[in-house]
Amino acid sequence: MADRIIELQWATEDSTLQAILTQARCQAWLTEALQPDLAETDIEITLRIVDNEESQQLNRDYRGMDKPTNVLSFEFDMPFELDVDEPLYLGDLVVCAPVVAQEAKDQGKSLEAHWAHMLVHGCLHLQGFDHIDDREAEQMEALEQQIMQRLGFDNPYND
Repeated sequence: MADRIIELQWATEDSTLQAILTQARCQAWLTEALQPDLAETDIEITLRIVDNEESQQLNRDYRGMDKPTNVLSFEFDMPFELDVDEPLYLGDLVVCAPVVAQEAKDQGKSLEAHWAHMLVHGCLHLQGFDHIDDREAEQMEALEQQIMQRLGFDNPYND
């Protein structure tokens, strides 16, 4: 079985969240979101949990939107000169804890289910999926629904 290396970084002081976002859960959710062509590949992802201020700054700097957002994905473009024996570094996921908490509350979802969805959603972005046009959005949402179901969660897009 391939190795899954999830570097979990805490840049927020929400101690109750640490009980939900264990290393094992984050790794399981992200692993389930990996596409079949990566099944035998050693993978590394950095997951950074941040506050509103850091999320807003990154969103402003990289997307031109001056507000915090739920998840930002920074896909890694591997240079040819990197050692192929090293794990494939997919990139960084930056998730804003206060935004995710507010969305879960507003949408009537459990915090755990919404966090799982944000990690699945972000991991798909790291693999090149997007939702810029309707066709891409439908494909990505269908994948998210399948993955969430395999993880034991309800459809994240049900109202």
